[in-house]
This record gives sequence, structure tokens and C-alpha cells, in this order.
Amino acid sequence: MTGAGRPAVFLDRDGTINAEVDYLRDPADLSLLPGAAEAIARLGAAGFACIVVTNQSGIARGFLDERTLAEIHVRLRALLAAEGAQLDGIYHCPHHPEIDSGAPCDCRKPLPGMLRLAAEEHDLDLSRSFVIGDSPRDLEAGLALGVPGFLVETGKSVDAAAHERYTVVADLPAAVDALLAARA
Repeated sequence: MTGAGRPAVFLDRDGTINAEVDYLRDPADLSLLPGAAEAIARLGAAGFACIVVTNQSGIARGFLDERTLAEIHVRLRALLAAEGAQLDGIYHCPHHPEIDSGAPCDCRKPLPGMLRLAAEEHDLDLSRSFVIGDSPRDLEAGLALGVPGFLVETGKSVDAAAHERYTVVADLPAAVDALLAARA
């Protein structure tokens, strides 16, 4: 979507906002990365909708259910709110292509389904939006819709090839610095 809607920043969750935990399945294990809440608050103050888009194949694998994921997201929102930040939406893909049968979904990153759905539901202007994540698949989901992004090194997916293909920054606060500077 392009037009008069609000710009957004689509944020990956694990390794971008919170510490990477293999198949996070207990809300108590969720902890914010340093500076993440302040960075999200800065985006909100700059007029961006802050939307989490996260692959959660742990659901397909049976490691957690939708209820537990909802509890994790309640904790995420609470931790952010305690530091003055808020999310405008959280979208997740519960699928895994090797486990789920039937037609493949279009919501699992690197496909752009979650971003497209969020743009429709929140009247977002993709032409003025960005993606921030810790994996090339996060950025590829945005690029499929013409949305540029920043790859953070706080997760587990940045390799030498990624440095050649994407704009790589240290962490979410550095991504927000670069994004706001590029926008000015």
C-alpha cells in the first residue's frame, strides 16, 4: 500500500527486540535487548507505527501453543510499556514448511504476507516504511514489497555475505539512528 497512510517499521522479535532464545516458550525467559525499548519509543515519537512480524515455527513443532505465544506477547508489551514504548501490532506465522501440510503459507518470512496484512489492517504507507531484523529473511520480506531495511547483529543470522548484501548495523538503537538520519 502506498499513499496517505502512516509509515511503519516492521520489527523482527527474537534477536532484534529481545534476546535470542531457541524456541522461546516461557514468558519469563523473555528479556529485552539493551536500548530496544528506547529505540521503539523513538520510532513512535517520530510518527512510525511499530509492528512486530515474527516467524514462530515452534507452534508447528509443538514447542508452544497460541495461548503461550499470546502470554509471551503480553509480557513483551508490558516490558516495553514500562520503558515508555508501545507496539501498534504483533503478527506471527505459526507454520513450518516441513511440518505443515497443504498449500504453503505466504506469511512465513521471507514471504511478505505478514507485512501486507499489517499494512492493510493499519492503513500503512509501505513506500515510507522500513524493516529491521536479525536475519536476511526479515529484510527479504520487506524488499518483496519495496520496503528497505536494516540488518542487526544482535541475533544469530548475520554472516559475511549479509554484510555485502544489506545495510548492517550493531543493534536496534543503531538501526533507528540510521533510519531517522536517512529520513531527515
